[in-house]
Amino acid sequence: MNLAIVGIRGIPNNYGGFETLTEYLVKYLSGDIDITVYCSSTDMKSNLKSYNGARLKYIPVTSHGAKGIIYDSLSLLDAAFKFDKILFLGFGGGFVMPFLSKKQKQKITLNIGGLDWKRNKWSATARKVIKKAEQLLMKNCTKIISDNIGIQQYVKAEYHKDSVLIAYGGDQAVYRPITPASIADYPFLKAPYAFTVTRIQQDNNIDMILESFLNQDVLPVVIVGNWHNSNYGTQTKKKYNGHKNLILLDAIYDREKLDILRSNCALYIHGHSAGGTNPSLTEAMYLGLPVLAFASGYNEYTTDNKALYFRDGNELTEMIINYQSYPLREIGIKLKEFARIHYVWKSIAEDYKQVILN
Repeated sequence: MNLAIVGIRGIPNNYGGFETLTEYLVKYLSGDIDITVYCSSTDMKSNLKSYNGARLKYIPVTSHGAKGIIYDSLSLLDAAFKFDKILFLGFGGGFVMPFLSKKQKQKITLNIGGLDWKRNKWSATARKVIKKAEQLLMKNCTKIISDNIGIQQYVKAEYHKDSVLIAYGGDQAVYRPITPASIADYPFLKAPYAFTVTRIQQDNNIDMILESFLNQDVLPVVIVGNWHNSNYGTQTKKKYNGHKNLILLDAIYDREKLDILRSNCALYIHGHSAGGTNPSLTEAMYLGLPVLAFASGYNEYTTDNKALYFRDGNELTEMIINYQSYPLREIGIKLKEFARIHYVWKSIAEDYKQVILN
């Protein structure tokens, strides 16, 4: 039995949620299944031939922007003729589906992740294209995985299809204490701070978070993200950089450094709004961090309504100012207990295996 994983930028991961998922599926399943992961040779800095027992196959097209649809389509079309099973992640391959045979379509297990057509980083035309791609995938796929109860309900209501609920893991995050060396690199560790690690895009409510911390002087926020990957990120960092309550750090791919920074924050801020379960949130839960999350509906499902939630910048500002009045330790403990049951990669990989192979 061989399996192709299609729809991601590539592994090793230094990008996002589907890449994280793929890394852990490879880690736990490559001993039992012959796995090939499709990668973008344009986006990946190191074009390895294999990783953790999986073969890596490269397509010379970027996975970003409008060309991402071409990348996904070429990858899916190639995989449909060469592999027994396919795990497709995302939306970009939708336009290929009508051209596949019934037998080829039956090979595919689909996980669309969040509702990409709702993301305000896309133009109105792009959103329509993404929605159409999603519709074609849903129409033509029989095996569907949802990573969040909210997404599962959406799939049922919008497309009248059942999907299997399998979340993301969080146990890759490890508590690490503050060290003298880390203080030398990051002096803000000496005092309480809020923290978030995120992609720098509008639907993650970056502006709301920055403005909320700018409007108070109780607690600074540290935001780690890919500030230079888009015009929005570059302009936003330029606008807010230099304010004493705003510490804007470029993406950190050294997991030990990242774990030190988030392990020791007073608050974890999660601003994602577009749906689905986000790995940075499950990781924060697994670390037992007190989470303030945007009230998207999806975030409440992910945290089992055990976190604190804000609907706008005014609410977030008030919560930051009064953060010491909340039972933060108890909130962190409850989130960690939930994560240790529901967000463990080994179990999640086994659940994927059962769906894909059956």
